[in-house]
Amino acid sequence: MTSTTSTPEMLVVGRITTVFGIRGWLKVFSYTENVESIFDYQPWWIDLPGGLKQIVADDFKRHGDGVVVHLQGVDDRDVARTWCQHNILVAKNLLPSLTNAEHYWHQLVGLQVFCQEQGTESRLGIVDSLLETGANDVLVVIGDKDSIDREERMIPYSKEFVVNVDVSERRIDVVWDPHF
Repeated sequence: MTSTTSTPEMLVVGRITTVFGIRGWLKVFSYTENVESIFDYQPWWIDLPGGLKQIVADDFKRHGDGVVVHLQGVDDRDVARTWCQHNILVAKNLLPSLTNAEHYWHQLVGLQVFCQEQGTESRLGIVDSLLETGANDVLVVIGDKDSIDREERMIPYSKEFVVNVDVSERRIDVVWDPHF
């Protein structure tokens, strides 16, 4: 395990949650669509109080709906416990390229959301996060000082409601009743 002060732009792809067994294995909650895909993005980095530390996952197994992982050089439950409750980060440049119509969630967070009503454009707020509901993803939009109000809105991320996403302009246009 090494430490570094200069790393590429990072993205959280999962979290080490708890120990598993007595030989240093750890449970991992993966934020990737296919939970095992988290292992396609190596090396992993952990954000610790002293800075980012690189770790190597040298083995993993499917366990229920998630995965368990073994970190190189960690063969003891007590040592493994020190890695728990930390996010797993990877360099953004490791992610596969998407088409123009596709976006990673991290690209949508922070974008401004606008709607049109009776010929008037209204700013609903900014994307705070996204939720996975099974049927479709949902934009969690939080109103701020520049929006029509400070309300939180949950807008389905589907073609029916999201009509345009322009990451370079930091903007999403939606079909949505601003009073809902």
